[in-house]
Amino acid sequence: MQKWKVLDSEYLYKTAHGNLRKDKCLLENDLVIEQYHVNEFADWVNAVVMTKKQEVILVKQYRHGGNDFFYEVPAGVAEEGESNTQAIKREVLEETGFQSDTEPIWLGEFFVNPATQNNKVISYFIPDAYPASAQNLDATENIEVHKIPIIELEKRINNGEILQMFSNFAFLLAKKHIN
Repeated sequence: MQKWKVLDSEYLYKTAHGNLRKDKCLLENDLVIEQYHVNEFADWVNAVVMTKKQEVILVKQYRHGGNDFFYEVPAGVAEEGESNTQAIKREVLEETGFQSDTEPIWLGEFFVNPATQNNKVISYFIPDAYPASAQNLDATENIEVHKIPIIELEKRINNGEILQMFSNFAFLLAKKHIN
């Protein structure tokens, strides 16, 4: 098995939120794919944030691609010069107003959709969170903060109330750290 050979590559567009690249690829069986589109995004960070009262902090916000409101764990992208750990701590504080004196526990790093995207999601668990400030949202963000008892969270996932895959996956990874 061999990687595809890129014969030509061009950007159809570049934006602050991501790029769309068109590649012409040669496969090992000599088949040429004239147009293979790759979405380039920065890596994402997310975290299962839990209070001392065993409540998971979820955010609810409108997601235009899904044309609906979704419950999710806090998430975002690292800013210039920021580590992933610094980024998730900042994102959690900005989106929810919560923070923890415990360092985030790394849960894993996973490709989002390697067939058509180049980015990963890096997941963390943040225990013992407490309210520390008001939200500090971007102009495009309108986020509700919800505290869900841990024993209720799995029920909500199973009944289809929490549909965002990266949130559900992070929760499954975090379960081993939850007493």
